[in-house]
Amino acid sequence: MNKKITILLLLGITFFFWQCASKKSISQLQFPKDSIDLKVDSVLALMTLDEKIGQLVLFTSDWESTGPTLRATYKEDIKTGRVGAIFNAHTSEYTRELQRIAVEETRLGIPLLFGYDVIHGYKTIFPIPLGEAASWDLAAMEKSAQIAAAESTAAGLHWTFAPMLDIARDPRWGRVCEGSGEDVYLSVEIGKVKIKGFQGENLLSVNTMLACAKHYAAYGAAQAGRDYHTVDISERTLYEAYLPPFAAAEKAGVKTFMTSFNELNGIPASGSKYLLTDILRKEWGFRGFVVTDYTSINEMVPHGYAKDEKHAGELAINAGVDMDMQSAIYYNHLKKSIEEGLVKVEKVEEAARRILRQKFELGLFDDPYKYSNTEREKQKMFTAENLDFARDVARKSIVLLKNNKVKNALIPVLPFPKKLKSIAVIGELANSKEDMLGSWHGSGDAKDCVSLLQGITTKIGNSTNVVFAKGCNVEGDDKSGFENAIKAANQAEAIVIAVGEKWWMSGEAASRTNLDLPGVQLDLIKELVKTGKPLVVVLMNGRPLTIPWVADNAPAILETWYAGSQGGNAIADVLFGDYNPSGKLPMTFPRNVGQIPIFYNMKHTGRPLALDNKYTSKYLDVPNSPLFPFGFGLSYTTFKYSPVKVDKTTFSQNEKITVSVTLSNTGNYDGEEVVQLYFRDLVGSVTRPVRELKKFEKVLLQKGASKEITFSLTANDFAFFTQDMTFKAEAGAFEIFVGGDSNTENSVKVTLK
Repeated sequence: MNKKITILLLLGITFFFWQCASKKSISQLQFPKDSIDLKVDSVLALMTLDEKIGQLVLFTSDWESTGPTLRATYKEDIKTGRVGAIFNAHTSEYTRELQRIAVEETRLGIPLLFGYDVIHGYKTIFPIPLGEAASWDLAAMEKSAQIAAAESTAAGLHWTFAPMLDIARDPRWGRVCEGSGEDVYLSVEIGKVKIKGFQGENLLSVNTMLACAKHYAAYGAAQAGRDYHTVDISERTLYEAYLPPFAAAEKAGVKTFMTSFNELNGIPASGSKYLLTDILRKEWGFRGFVVTDYTSINEMVPHGYAKDEKHAGELAINAGVDMDMQSAIYYNHLKKSIEEGLVKVEKVEEAARRILRQKFELGLFDDPYKYSNTEREKQKMFTAENLDFARDVARKSIVLLKNNKVKNALIPVLPFPKKLKSIAVIGELANSKEDMLGSWHGSGDAKDCVSLLQGITTKIGNSTNVVFAKGCNVEGDDKSGFENAIKAANQAEAIVIAVGEKWWMSGEAASRTNLDLPGVQLDLIKELVKTGKPLVVVLMNGRPLTIPWVADNAPAILETWYAGSQGGNAIADVLFGDYNPSGKLPMTFPRNVGQIPIFYNMKHTGRPLALDNKYTSKYLDVPNSPLFPFGFGLSYTTFKYSPVKVDKTTFSQNEKITVSVTLSNTGNYDGEEVVQLYFRDLVGSVTRPVRELKKFEKVLLQKGASKEITFSLTANDFAFFTQDMTFKAEAGAFEIFVGGDSNTENSVKVTLK
């Protein structure tokens, strides 16, 4: 521990015990729960009100093209103890200098906390979170978070603003790319492993960092899929769909929560005592600290909930917001609010206590510079091992949506034989490195990425003639490049066309009302299909797109998302059969925007679809069904499921039930299958979804092999929020489904007594 803090801490401890000794009886003594609490309270006792408020202030560093800078006023604020944390400050050298100011040039020497949006990698970039979710590989996702944490902490960071736990059922919302999709159970499981990957077993380890559960809460339910827009949902929907990932995150030990931009029940989340105190603190028992999203406190003024910024700050601190990101409202107004009696000083002290605790848990008081080691930064960053793993995760994230035979062919288009004499690679995205990064790509650099063209060329070497033609840009209506693209296609044995969105078309503030392929990309695909050649459409995108013509007419389709640093190599591995695709969709693909919201676990209506009866719930112009359902994904091999078996058809509340199927690989390739278990509660005290994912297992089978897959369920797996909002399982009949996607009809009925 640095000398200044050691001396002051000893004085603080002495002061604390002097206070205890002055009490009239032993019953009045309030001892801390652990040694960290004792240290925190001792430091807090030495702080002025300005310094306590300072711990609640989070400001951004500026990062220009020439490198990092810090606003001059912030340096003075650090010196006077009026800033407790900085975000967007990274690299070991830069963070060391800022930490030096905080530790060596301030009265108390309290270290800074450095945060950053490490969403799917710091320097080594993994697929976007929605892409990783498509892998359904929890162990891989935990390890990618571990690697991200190791690189981030080597660059001086202590805290990541991840994982995003928002349930996303509307692909018009750009931030679907940052989460795990539409399903509650899958999002819960992914959130838990991500938190474990970032935070590890011990925060004192130099390879671990604070995770942040965001955005709390219901941000993914923004009306019309428009970012920052209003949310209006029932308490039941809140508890059933949007809160479970956050409740699981708290139980998993996440250290911080971030508030969302939206309102809920007419109150912006950063001013919601219901969310931040009643549920998070009292109901769930959260002990970490809550930070706002960027300037969301002052945004309560245009929301029409606060009369001015000072009032907004009072609403936020009294609701339970501990740290103010960037708005400077606590910095500017909180002291006056305390003097006027509108905020109790205890509120500020409690918030500062929570933040100081995390600094102690990270070991920053013992060694403020432990994360700012330039030698470690060189050793940990962008290693060959990290890149190999990024390539593997990218392969696992790819979803094979279609793989038909072309005219007169005996086998499907994919995988391509490596003995191809020529291949045409077409599309702006095929030769783009920056679009492999996706949004929120940390410190990733486009020059370090492998493009699809580069990956294919490296894969097949000089024996195959690879011809590239851009054809058209992602945006715009210029078709002047069509002629060259069609010529290249006609001269090649096979065609790969990369289409989709530019990386910035999804992410924050990237909502879209039209989810068709932008520009004239579809027109180019139509021309290439006319060639009759083996054609693969490679999608690069951050959300489900509406591609009905492509789905009906293209021979093969690969959904590759934004695949990260090794994206081009990973896609080439799949195209040429070095990896058998195993990804499954974490979000439903609609036929058109008019179907949205569309998700697999919607509820039945009183007039379910009947094709021969107009007066049932359906559209006149398209089927109710999606283009591609949740959980869907093909393989180069084929899998056969036996009928579902259970060890008992009737079970009680204190019994478990075992569900099993035999999975057989009936094709010609070794492959992985995600075995998915769903159930439907046939009758409840409130209506229940048509089916709900409850278990899954990713299984590797050699060709010709079979394996029995078993799942164990208890009554708690069937529990839900009943009519009186009690979470429990009700007696009754259930149908259990096991198969390869959410549309499986392989089922058995059981009864819970």
